[in-house]
Amino acid sequence: MNASSTNAGSPWRDWPLDREIVFARVIDARRSLVYAAWTDPDQIQKWFGPEGMAIETREIDLRVGGVWRFDMVAPDGVRYGNRMVFLRMEAPALIEVEHGSDREDDPGTFRMLVTFDEQSDGKTVLTLRQMHPSRERRETVIGFGAVEYGGQTLDKLARHVAKAVP
Repeated sequence: MNASSTNAGSPWRDWPLDREIVFARVIDARRSLVYAAWTDPDQIQKWFGPEGMAIETREIDLRVGGVWRFDMVAPDGVRYGNRMVFLRMEAPALIEVEHGSDREDDPGTFRMLVTFDEQSDGKTVLTLRQMHPSRERRETVIGFGAVEYGGQTLDKLARHVAKAVP
């Protein structure tokens, strides 16, 4: 199978780079552990979100077609409603979701692809790609700190899985 046929029909293939934000992190844990931290309802609620934000879940069904509805609660009590719809899950290699606010027809909803690649030393390279609906929306989320917050979230994930590594 050639490379072009493996991407046929993928929204990632032709997505303009000026709408994308990419995060990458090497995590000192096997990819099965890192993948489980994303797909186990008990685990994801413990580490997801930027520093200082608490997660309060209203609904969680982490499977293809499932939905995770939750609030990120800031230290000052401000709530940010979120909804993730799980589109694709291929254990332990990738997860694809639509992520936006917890309202119908949110114009800021973006597609997120998380891939998990295991290095020969047992560490996991996690790559998280966000496809935003427009260049302007991408600029807006970068402007309010999304890149920094994404890095904080991956730091929390790394600390979380480190607790599970013997």
